[in-house]
Amino acid sequence: MAANLVKAGHQVLGFDTAQASCSAARDHGVTIAESAGLAALDVDAVVTMLPSGPIVRAAYEASGGILQNASRGTLFVECPTIDVESARCAHALAEPAGLESVDAPVSGGVGVAVAGS
Repeated sequence: MAANLVKAGHQVLGFDTAQASCSAARDHGVTIAESAGLAALDVDAVVTMLPSGPIVRAAYEASGGILQNASRGTLFVECPTIDVESARCAHALAEPAGLESVDAPVSGGVGVAVAGS
């Protein structure tokens, strides 16, 4: 998905805990940040694609993480297909920080993402 955003002319700053994913993204023009929190600095939008509700919550609640580093008004787009409670929690955490938050789950896996469909 990040590579498709780059192809569409967007500047993309990304982060993943898996070095192989960072390398692949870099090969497609994504600038890699040193942490998730640093990837949220001075950007218009933060898009997360995380594998579970607890991981989404951890990303939001982490000290020095995405919520603490994002500027007021940054749009948070939650793309994982997670449980309703975790999605609501993410929105509840974003709102008092002055961040916009939308739930935009995706399906189809990596193949569909690579195809941009």
